[in-house]
Amino acid sequence: MLAFPAGRLRTPRPAPLPPLKQVRAGLRRATEALAEELALVRPGGVLPAWSELEWRLATAAAVAHGVAPLLHRFSTWQRVEWRRFLDRQRQHVAQRHVRIEALLRRIDASFRAAGVPVLALKGAALHGLGLYAPGDRPMADIDLLVRAGDADRAAALLCGLGYTEAFAQWKHRAFKPAAGGAVAGLGEHRDTAVNIELHTRIHERLPASIVDITPMVFPPGPRPGLNPYPSNGALMAHLLLHAAGNICSRTLRLLHLNDISLLATRMTLADWEVLWSAGNPWWALPPLRLVARYYRNAVPAAVLARLRRGCPPWLRAAAKRQTLTRVSCSDLWLQALPGIEWSRTPGEALRYLRHRFVPDEESRQERQDMARTQLWLQGQAWVTRSQARRLLRRLAGSVPRMDTLYVVRAALEAQE
Repeated sequence: MLAFPAGRLRTPRPAPLPPLKQVRAGLRRATEALAEELALVRPGGVLPAWSELEWRLATAAAVAHGVAPLLHRFSTWQRVEWRRFLDRQRQHVAQRHVRIEALLRRIDASFRAAGVPVLALKGAALHGLGLYAPGDRPMADIDLLVRAGDADRAAALLCGLGYTEAFAQWKHRAFKPAAGGAVAGLGEHRDTAVNIELHTRIHERLPASIVDITPMVFPPGPRPGLNPYPSNGALMAHLLLHAAGNICSRTLRLLHLNDISLLATRMTLADWEVLWSAGNPWWALPPLRLVARYYRNAVPAAVLARLRRGCPPWLRAAAKRQTLTRVSCSDLWLQALPGIEWSRTPGEALRYLRHRFVPDEESRQERQDMARTQLWLQGQAWVTRSQARRLLRRLAGSVPRMDTLYVVRAALEAQE
């Protein structure tokens, strides 16, 4: 899912769109070019000979993949409008980062005073390691992990910091500030509310079975207040499982690959061993294959070879063909059965198919929460249709992704 602001705002007037086949091809070209530019595959690359539409789609791809502020530092493309766009995005992220850091300090003080240990996840941890400078990496929200027995106390502490619970789903409980909300427009904005997701487990559905690595991630002897991951290996395991879940649902972002590549530079072979501490990490190969595709020499060959041996054959074969575009929102068409190749047995595949055609109550509620809180879904008739009708429509022909169209329209309007 794209990291768009949540909240109820007036949906902006839809911009007229070029032919969708043209948009799809332009997004693919832009996404793959941005990945090469960020990964320094071609240092000092020549300015792409793109049309005006393709440059607009490049801004949409940079926003959708969360890398516009990073490209401010690493992109070599000297085009006035492009540089201006990247500069604005980095300024907004840098100013929002100040607010996030201040909020993390308040969370630390509140939880420490209450004697509740908490782990700040993913982006906050990467910043804490110094892998990103303020303004480099956008954070859609703050992710926190607490022990299950501390969940209600943690929720009360967050409410004491001015937050209200928006909804709960299988992965987390979502909290939003009592004041403030979404800011419509293209990309990051300094005034966008900082939401909080409260987790008691670190787990993903891949796609019918759940992989849980909570014991690997939560510190064995935590102190009250904010805690770091127990090791770089534990952080890497979390980044890889999160990326695996996003590949499975076709919502991976270039930012996820960049996170993994940067952390990999800090990893020793002993750090990589953490992946195998709880069994076979069969799910780690596809994200690491993608990292290796774009960030050459970032992943040790021995790690990839060992993961290949433990990965199911059909998933191993699928991972060999994957590109960033194919497993992200940059592929404009919705897929009827995204992630079915992650099924390890025929039984898992059947459970997956049954769930796709007849979602359970939890999945229906999750979709309703998304439709209520995500700006890009509001006013869209597609989201109110039954699951069966949506699947039949996808099987009958190409259906564009609503999240992608939202950011494409925003990019077109921003350039007018």
